[in-house]
Amino acid sequence: MTGGWRLAVLSWSFLLAAGLLLGKLFYWQVLSSDRLLALAQAQQQTTIELPARRGEILFSDGSPLVANQPGYLAYLIREDDTDKPEAIAETLAPIVFNSLTISATPSSQLSLSAVNELIKAAAAALTERLADLNFKWIPIGRKLNSAQKAKLEATGYKIYFEDDQSRFYPEASMAAHLTGFIGSNEKGTDLGYGGLEGYYQQDLAGRPGIVRQEKDAFNQPILIGSYALQEKKDGRQLTLNLNKGLQFMVEKRLKKALDQYGAKAGSVTVMDPKTGAVLAMASLPSFDAAEFNRYDPSLYLNPVVAEAFEPGSIFKVIIMASALDVQVVEPDTICDICSGPVKVDKYTINTWNDEYRPNSTVTDVIINSDNVGMVFVGQKLGLDKFLPYYHKFGFGDKTGIDLQDEVVPAGRTDGQWTFVDMATASFGQGFVATGMQLLAAVGAIANDGELIAPQVVKSVTGPDQQLILPVKSKGQVVSKEAADQITAMMVAAAKTGEAKWTAVPGYNIAGKTGTAQVAVGGKYSSEKTNASFIGFAPADNPKFVMLVTLKEPSSSPWASETAAPLWFQISQELLNHFNVVPNPNR
Repeated sequence: MTGGWRLAVLSWSFLLAAGLLLGKLFYWQVLSSDRLLALAQAQQQTTIELPARRGEILFSDGSPLVANQPGYLAYLIREDDTDKPEAIAETLAPIVFNSLTISATPSSQLSLSAVNELIKAAAAALTERLADLNFKWIPIGRKLNSAQKAKLEATGYKIYFEDDQSRFYPEASMAAHLTGFIGSNEKGTDLGYGGLEGYYQQDLAGRPGIVRQEKDAFNQPILIGSYALQEKKDGRQLTLNLNKGLQFMVEKRLKKALDQYGAKAGSVTVMDPKTGAVLAMASLPSFDAAEFNRYDPSLYLNPVVAEAFEPGSIFKVIIMASALDVQVVEPDTICDICSGPVKVDKYTINTWNDEYRPNSTVTDVIINSDNVGMVFVGQKLGLDKFLPYYHKFGFGDKTGIDLQDEVVPAGRTDGQWTFVDMATASFGQGFVATGMQLLAAVGAIANDGELIAPQVVKSVTGPDQQLILPVKSKGQVVSKEAADQITAMMVAAAKTGEAKWTAVPGYNIAGKTGTAQVAVGGKYSSEKTNASFIGFAPADNPKFVMLVTLKEPSSSPWASETAAPLWFQISQELLNHFNVVPNPNR
């Protein structure tokens, strides 16, 4: 009995072991076959990525705004006699991250102490990388130029280099806000940030090539082993509507104006109102896209599309166009409240210069930029009619411009607007908009009432085809008749308004000044203003619409003495560029 019991236990033990063995084999060969196959292939295969060439960005004439140049990837291979990590890092970090001279840098760049902090941080990161014994191949810098390569070679360390590519800017920092820049994601892959580089990242980046090949136990390729190749696909090329000569002129004029008027910042944007083509766009202070990490990150955003401000009196043309379109006023309608200040709820609204003109027509209201007169027009229009036009003109939504950093300013919902908000909005205060929203809206007036989406890129060219980007209409905002009426008012304002002394003789120009108080601590400052001028020319057949903004000019708070002169100086050159012949009778 005892022997039989022992035999039974032994038999069951063998059966159990066999069952476990079969179960494990089933798990390995069936349930985990895909995972084990992938693991085996990873051990037996080598994968090499072939970087694609990033697409270039060209001016409208085909000359490069952003090109590519040869670069280098630098790395160390750990050796037994490697020097102390701290010593290596302290030597290499300033070369890799700060190869340019720091002295006499523009004030918009980081300070010397801030740059030194960046070098210290880079040295610390490099020290940590060098001290990690798990890595034999140690990268120390990407996209290095020839000068950096030479300096690294001169250190005496055994540094290896691989070919790479980096962005090259033939025109230096020109249109940096428009182009954006190239950084790296968490994997170290090139990634466009801001502007065109970010918006067209997929088109510009292309697709890297992939090579997979079997390797032996010594990590060498097996000549008769399996081999797979995915061809790389280079990025597409962008050709812009941007005119090189106009861009240079606008940036030069803007820089001079900032110095002359003591403004903190400024921008100029020029657009074709019929097609939405952006012909020039400049903002200062700016940054150098090739050395973006040496600048304060607050400078990366394009103020024209990413910053909002209270537009002030330039918004009066939008209110007036809307009122004319619904025919609650005509150009000769008399303002019956223009004899003095007007009280709205608990607020008293005055004219900008405390001068009052009884029996002014609404045309006079635009010419004199009369806040009280605009309250009159706003009351005639009413919230129920104003809000649909506010949206049709594009406020509260993106313009659709092909730049990554465009934002929609935060604002009140339709149900949150009050009659007080309507009154202050009639002269451009109490809400915010971006410069591009305002330019597109006034561009609609210049284009017989039809709103066109602004467009920076003219065409996208790949190896097989070229795509011409179409004009994008966003619909008829006001009738041609209403557009013609407000245009005539703007022409009168440019000729006889407060900025008449700056007007260009011989040309029919439609324009409007805007001076908006800056809100500080919940109250409007009595000293700080944002000055702007918006308009188009020639008024009867516009070649361009342009917005000029100056932030807190110190020489004068009035747009008629700062933004308007700059607008007319640039417009004179634009009219010459478009071969518009002056008429001595105008």
